[in-house]
Amino acid sequence: MAMKRGSGPPPRDIARNRRALYDYEITERLEAGLVLLGSEVKSLREGAATIAEAYVVVRGGEAWLVGAHIAEYPNAPEGHDPGRTRKLLLHRREIEGLAADLSQKGLSVVPLRLYFSDGRAKLELGIGRGRTRHDKRQAIREREDRREADRAMKAAVRRR
Repeated sequence: MAMKRGSGPPPRDIARNRRALYDYEITERLEAGLVLLGSEVKSLREGAATIAEAYVVVRGGEAWLVGAHIAEYPNAPEGHDPGRTRKLLLHRREIEGLAADLSQKGLSVVPLRLYFSDGRAKLELGIGRGRTRHDKRQAIREREDRREADRAMKAAVRRR
Protein backbone atom coordinates (compact mmCIF):
# COMPACT_ATOMS: atom_id res chain seq x y z
CA MET A 1 0.00 0.00 0.00
CA ALA A 2 1.45 3.36 -1.02
CA MET A 3 1.80 6.11 1.55
CA LYS A 4 0.08 9.41 1.00
CA ARG A 5 2.31 12.28 0.09
CA GLY A 6 3.22 14.35 3.11
CA SER A 7 2.09 11.71 5.60
CA GLY A 8 5.63 11.09 6.84
CA PRO A 9 7.27 12.58 9.89
CA PRO A 10 6.78 16.30 10.54
CA PRO A 11 9.30 18.59 8.84
CA ARG A 12 12.57 19.08 10.73
CA ASP A 13 13.69 22.68 11.09
CA ILE A 14 16.99 23.57 9.48
CA ALA A 15 17.03 27.10 10.91
CA ARG A 16 14.70 29.19 13.07
CA ASN A 17 14.46 32.92 13.53
CA ARG A 18 13.45 32.98 17.19
CA ARG A 19 14.21 36.66 17.47
CA ALA A 20 11.51 37.49 14.89
CA LEU A 21 8.75 36.31 17.22
CA TYR A 22 10.11 38.63 19.90
CA ASP A 23 10.70 41.66 17.66
CA TYR A 24 7.56 41.39 15.52
CA GLU A 25 3.88 40.82 16.16
CA ILE A 26 3.21 38.22 13.47
CA THR A 27 -0.29 38.50 12.01
CA GLU A 28 -0.05 36.17 9.02
CA ARG A 29 2.13 33.22 7.99
CA LEU A 30 2.99 32.03 4.49
CA GLU A 31 5.04 29.15 3.01
CA ALA A 32 7.45 29.79 0.14
CA GLY A 33 9.83 27.62 -1.84
CA LEU A 34 13.44 28.63 -2.51
CA VAL A 35 15.52 28.60 -5.68
CA LEU A 36 18.79 26.97 -4.58
CA LEU A 37 22.00 25.64 -6.07
CA GLY A 38 22.99 22.01 -5.51
CA SER A 39 25.75 22.87 -3.06
CA GLU A 40 23.27 24.97 -1.06
CA VAL A 41 20.87 22.04 -0.74
CA LYS A 42 23.71 19.79 0.46
CA SER A 43 24.70 22.41 3.00
CA LEU A 44 21.09 22.77 4.20
CA ARG A 45 20.86 19.01 4.70
CA GLU A 46 23.78 19.39 7.12
CA GLY A 47 21.92 22.20 8.89
CA ALA A 48 24.45 24.91 8.03
CA ALA A 49 22.15 27.93 7.63
CA THR A 50 21.06 31.02 9.55
CA ILE A 51 18.10 33.28 8.84
CA ALA A 52 18.33 35.55 11.88
CA GLU A 53 19.41 38.61 9.88
CA ALA A 54 17.31 37.84 6.79
CA TYR A 55 14.36 39.75 5.36
CA VAL A 56 12.17 39.67 2.24
CA VAL A 57 11.90 42.29 -0.51
CA VAL A 58 9.67 42.42 -3.59
CA ARG A 59 11.39 43.69 -6.76
CA GLY A 60 10.13 43.49 -10.32
CA GLY A 61 7.16 41.31 -9.42
CA GLU A 62 9.39 38.73 -7.69
CA ALA A 63 10.05 38.03 -4.01
CA TRP A 64 13.67 37.77 -2.82
CA LEU A 65 15.26 36.56 0.40
CA VAL A 66 18.07 38.89 1.43
CA GLY A 67 20.62 38.33 4.19
CA ALA A 68 20.19 34.60 4.74
CA HIS A 69 23.47 32.73 5.20
CA ILE A 70 23.90 29.20 3.83
CA ALA A 71 27.43 27.98 4.49
CA GLU A 72 29.51 26.62 1.61
CA TYR A 73 29.46 22.86 1.19
CA PRO A 74 33.08 21.69 1.62
CA ASN A 75 32.91 18.80 -0.90
CA ALA A 76 31.34 20.81 -3.73
CA PRO A 77 33.50 21.27 -6.83
CA GLU A 78 32.14 24.80 -7.29
CA GLY A 79 31.07 26.67 -4.21
CA HIS A 80 28.40 29.32 -3.85
CA ASP A 81 28.25 32.77 -2.30
CA PRO A 82 26.93 32.11 1.25
CA GLY A 83 25.14 35.46 1.53
CA ARG A 84 23.66 35.72 -1.95
CA THR A 85 20.11 36.93 -2.56
CA ARG A 86 17.79 33.99 -3.24
CA LYS A 87 14.53 33.97 -5.18
CA LEU A 88 11.37 32.87 -3.39
CA LEU A 89 8.80 30.71 -5.15
CA LEU A 90 5.32 32.07 -4.56
CA HIS A 91 2.13 32.43 -6.59
CA ARG A 92 1.59 35.78 -8.27
CA ARG A 93 -1.30 36.65 -5.93
CA GLU A 94 0.87 35.90 -2.91
CA ILE A 95 3.65 38.14 -4.24
CA GLU A 96 1.16 40.94 -4.93
CA GLY A 97 -0.17 40.53 -1.38
CA LEU A 98 3.37 40.75 0.01
CA ALA A 99 4.04 43.89 -2.05
CA ALA A 100 0.84 45.46 -0.71
CA ASP A 101 1.79 44.53 2.87
CA LEU A 102 5.31 45.94 2.45
CA SER A 103 3.94 49.22 1.07
CA GLN A 104 1.89 49.71 4.26
CA LYS A 105 3.74 51.68 6.87
CA GLY A 106 5.24 49.52 9.60
CA LEU A 107 4.60 46.08 8.10
CA SER A 108 7.53 43.75 7.44
CA VAL A 109 7.98 40.29 5.96
CA VAL A 110 10.50 38.21 7.90
CA PRO A 111 11.51 34.55 7.60
CA LEU A 112 10.48 32.50 10.63
CA ARG A 113 11.87 29.06 9.86
CA LEU A 114 13.62 27.08 7.12
CA TYR A 115 12.81 23.40 6.70
CA PHE A 116 12.47 20.52 4.23
CA SER A 117 9.02 19.36 3.19
CA ASP A 118 8.77 16.38 0.80
CA GLY A 119 12.45 16.84 -0.03
CA ARG A 120 12.10 20.50 -0.98
CA ALA A 121 13.46 23.43 0.99
CA LYS A 122 10.66 25.65 2.30
CA LEU A 123 10.68 28.96 4.11
CA GLU A 124 7.93 30.03 6.50
CA LEU A 125 7.39 33.77 6.22
CA GLY A 126 5.73 35.95 8.81
CA ILE A 127 4.00 39.22 8.01
CA GLY A 128 3.94 41.50 11.00
CA ARG A 129 4.47 44.84 12.62
CA GLY A 130 7.56 45.66 14.64
CA ARG A 131 7.08 45.80 18.39
CA THR A 132 8.15 48.69 20.56
CA ARG A 133 10.03 48.14 23.81
CA HIS A 134 6.76 48.49 25.73
CA ASP A 135 5.09 45.83 23.54
CA LYS A 136 8.01 43.46 24.11
CA ARG A 137 7.73 43.85 27.87
CA GLN A 138 3.99 43.23 27.64
CA ALA A 139 4.56 40.05 25.60
CA ILE A 140 7.06 38.76 28.18
CA ARG A 141 4.63 39.52 31.01
CA GLU A 142 1.79 37.69 29.22
CA ARG A 143 4.00 34.68 28.49
CA GLU A 144 5.10 34.49 32.15
CA ASP A 145 1.48 34.79 33.33
CA ARG A 146 0.47 31.95 30.99
CA ARG A 147 3.28 29.74 32.30
CA GLU A 148 2.34 30.51 35.89
CA ALA A 149 -1.30 29.60 35.21
CA ASP A 150 -0.24 26.35 33.52
CA ARG A 151 1.93 25.44 36.52
CA ALA A 152 -0.98 26.12 38.89
CA MET A 153 -3.30 23.95 36.78
CA LYS A 154 -0.79 21.07 36.75
CA ALA A 155 -0.30 21.35 40.52
CA ALA A 156 -4.09 21.28 41.05
CA VAL A 157 -4.41 18.17 38.89
CA ARG A 158 -1.58 16.42 40.79
CA ARG A 159 -3.23 17.09 44.16
CA ARG A 160 -6.38 15.18 43.19
